[in-house]
Amino acid sequence: MSGSLAQHADEGPTTELSIEHRDVIIVGAGLSGIGAACHLTEKCPDRNYLILESRKAMGGTWDLFRYPGIRSDSDMHTLGYSFKPWEGAKAIADGPSIVDYVRETAAEHAVDQHIRYGHRLLSASWSSAQSIWTLEIRQSDSDKTVQMTCNFLYMCSGYYSYETPHDPKFPEVASFKGQVIRPQFWPEDLDYHDKTVVIIGSGATAMTLVPAMAKKAKQVTMLQRSPTYVLSRPSEDWFANGLRKIMPSSWAYAITRFRNTLFQEFLFKQARKYPAMAKHLLIRQLRKQLGKDYDVEKHFTPSYNPWDQRLCLVPDDDLFKAINSGSATVVTDHIQRFTETGIELKSGQNLKADIVVSATGLELEVMGGATFNVDGRAIDFATLTTYKGFMVSDVPNMVSTFGYVNASWTLRADLISEWVCRALNHMTKTKTSKIVPVVPESLKNMPTKDWIADFPAGYLQRAMHLQPKQGNQAPWVNSQDFRSERALFNLPIDTDDALHFSASPNR
Repeated sequence: MSGSLAQHADEGPTTELSIEHRDVIIVGAGLSGIGAACHLTEKCPDRNYLILESRKAMGGTWDLFRYPGIRSDSDMHTLGYSFKPWEGAKAIADGPSIVDYVRETAAEHAVDQHIRYGHRLLSASWSSAQSIWTLEIRQSDSDKTVQMTCNFLYMCSGYYSYETPHDPKFPEVASFKGQVIRPQFWPEDLDYHDKTVVIIGSGATAMTLVPAMAKKAKQVTMLQRSPTYVLSRPSEDWFANGLRKIMPSSWAYAITRFRNTLFQEFLFKQARKYPAMAKHLLIRQLRKQLGKDYDVEKHFTPSYNPWDQRLCLVPDDDLFKAINSGSATVVTDHIQRFTETGIELKSGQNLKADIVVSATGLELEVMGGATFNVDGRAIDFATLTTYKGFMVSDVPNMVSTFGYVNASWTLRADLISEWVCRALNHMTKTKTSKIVPVVPESLKNMPTKDWIADFPAGYLQRAMHLQPKQGNQAPWVNSQDFRSERALFNLPIDTDDALHFSASPNR
């Protein structure tokens, strides 16, 4: 598809068309989008591409979130790219280090030259007659709407709204005279030195903020409705750091990535198979960290089984050290209302606060909030079926990246990028311009379940009704299992009966 309609990102506007065209347009310059572009550069050099990024910088989540202590909750040997070794001493890395890693990767592959910042995708319309997506894009600098076209649309825009965090509608919050802060929009000049801080939430963000803010604040309280399972581990990986001393970093990285992937998979599957034992081991570790007098049952023992929701990682015991020092506390209760000076709880307890941080989760968004249609027919994703968790039935030439909820995001993003490159190369070989998954008639009534099943986390459940369904057999599944998906994604594309290829009649 690299014919006369196409142009490279560094060539400027085409003289033949008033609308810019690319073979591939990637939406999002975060961890997934930069990785996708690197894979395209290496494996599909005949395809030109462009990355559209709605913000003013690359890095996605890792550039957006700038609250104190921001860090990964997965080790960087699996959260990093398959082709780019992570060489930092800390496997549990801070946000700025991850942004540096993404920028360095982009520069090494020259994909930073193919990014348009301040370009937000509003809508995409597919024409079967031309095998082309026409995109409506808003430019933030001028607030002008422009059009671009592409043959293949690669959505790497993440899964949540960058503009709107989840709002739990706290009662009487307007009466509070202090500051209410959203981690998603952390003020650069926030002074919390010697202040009393209440952090509402029990997820990864809250558990990161508590020890980080406790270093300066007078007192930090984590207020949660219910507990979350917590797993402690060192921030440095002795195995990886040791290997780098005796072999090339690329070898050490590959071996560590393989080892850690197997270890993650083993822990997850054992926890699901033996939930009572997993719960016992997790709680036993907490009792050792927090002491026999701490109420682990109340504050760190959830009502659900391990991995019904994602475990929270505590590197180097930082949360437990803050609790044991007295600089941080955990309160498990429900909010009755906000007052002028803090929060009144349903138990009758009053929490004084100068600053309240609402770490209550994300607002999920399907396909970056854009709208889509195929040949003039609006797409309602909830009525369609997922293909391997990254394409959608009856929607041509579009792939969307979503990582793992039970392992590192990038493991799946890399698998998807590799599949996309094989699909594009197959289309070049067969001189086709359209690829679309089609559910056969014999499976139209197959049993379905949620796009992500058996993972009842609130932030996901709030948006499951908007997502496509998955069936009960491959390839109409979204298994969220790295080993099985690696095998499924690597099946020969030309033997996949679910995929229909064709050439445009007008090209």
